[in-house]
Amino acid sequence: MNETTQKVITVFGSSRPAEGHSDYGEAVELGRALAEAGFTVCTGGYSGVMEGVSRGAHEAGGRVLAVTSSFFSLRVNRWVEEETRLASWQERLFELVRRGDGYVACKGGTGTLVELAVVWEMLNKKAMDHRPFVVLGDFWQPILDRVREVERGHASKWGESSDPLVHQAPTPADAARFLAARLASESQRRGKRGAHC
Repeated sequence: MNETTQKVITVFGSSRPAEGHSDYGEAVELGRALAEAGFTVCTGGYSGVMEGVSRGAHEAGGRVLAVTSSFFSLRVNRWVEEETRLASWQERLFELVRRGDGYVACKGGTGTLVELAVVWEMLNKKAMDHRPFVVLGDFWQPILDRVREVERGHASKWGESSDPLVHQAPTPADAARFLAARLASESQRRGKRGAHC
């Protein structure tokens, strides 16, 4: 059985790219790579990157979840198998975070920026257990670099000061490989700790 079976990867990204756009195509590749690695994917459930990831995972035989919100008055994309609908966008955001065993942030606008920042801050301040987090491509790199200028170079108890909490992956396949390796290694560490109890 694949070590990543039943692990959920929450993917964040823009609702804007349509089928035929390179960002949509990359999202389909990402969904496919995650499903082929044995992951369940979870997105915000709507169009654009969310649809592309859902479609890629579905077409590869993966399980597809979505967390939506009545705030947006939109329909879930047709590739979603299981929808959880919440009242507010804030509830949706934190449910997307809660469901993820790992995360990928794709290119996006202000919504994706908020999602990236919330996950990064929760990891940095240890408001949740460590989980692997990937940004796909180099779109977010300037923001990561600027924030790290503040977080690093001084004594701090927060995680980002000593070890990057967000990994940059150039391709969807690289993102899936990184997540699979990191989750497998964390699972092995937990297994060894449990054996010593």
